[in-house]
Amino acid sequence: MTFKEYLNENNTPSTAKRYFRDVEIYTDAVGEKSALNSSYQDIMDYVSELRKQYKPQMIKVVLAGLKKYYQYLVQEGKRNDNPCKNIFLKDKRKEIQLQDLFSTKELEFLMEREERYGILEIRNKVVLSLLIYQALPVGSMVSLQLKDIDLEKGEIYIKSNNTTNARTLSLKTNQILLFHKYIEEIRPQLLKRKSQSFIITKLGSPEKGDGINYVVSTFQSFYPDRKLNPKTIRQSVIHNLLKEGKDLRLVQYFAGHKYPSSTERYKSSDVDVLKEWVEKYHPY
Repeated sequence: MTFKEYLNENNTPSTAKRYFRDVEIYTDAVGEKSALNSSYQDIMDYVSELRKQYKPQMIKVVLAGLKKYYQYLVQEGKRNDNPCKNIFLKDKRKEIQLQDLFSTKELEFLMEREERYGILEIRNKVVLSLLIYQALPVGSMVSLQLKDIDLEKGEIYIKSNNTTNARTLSLKTNQILLFHKYIEEIRPQLLKRKSQSFIITKLGSPEKGDGINYVVSTFQSFYPDRKLNPKTIRQSVIHNLLKEGKDLRLVQYFAGHKYPSSTERYKSSDVDVLKEWVEKYHPY
């Protein structure tokens, strides 16, 4: 069996193609004979070179391809070991700037603005409410279907994706009336063709994400010294829940985080709390 056949047998066509290309680049760089006999340190040296040019995520893909290559060599009896079997990249995630996030009051203020286009006012408030009350990522929002909204139970179902778990969340009381008006009156006016997508653009097609980002960007002038976008709104909501003393596991479920460590990143440290207290009661 050739390496290409091995990849095609164990991976999707696109993944197999990507792995094969990355391994070709490696063997061209170090030489086929050297690649055949590469050690753990040789692979680490190659990773160090890649770090000078590429982002961590891309390097992880390259490393995954190399692991497949050496698995293949072991299977074919051309090597006794896989030199990169125990190499796992642990690139530190970018810290969340908690001090730049928004309070619950600041976020709810976004719901109060009047819209220039009457038909879009309800639609945009629905979008903002999903950000402010359910902290939905844009990807989760655009994948919402009508069937995911249960107004009788006052619940919304969010499907799982690559980064978040599936979950069922409660709707706020004011959202139920808002969503009812949107579903029964506004959405049918916007819709140009049949679709089960919940969020519809002003042009009548299912929302893909750009419209959500645009709606939020129109509020940036209210907070010119901080970055306002769907991501920072989501971060703010999660942070505020933990700040209020909500149980970590409950917030993890609410956010759809796969691991508790992802949720813990939004917790204020004791130093942050002390700093906040000092600034509030002894600003000077």
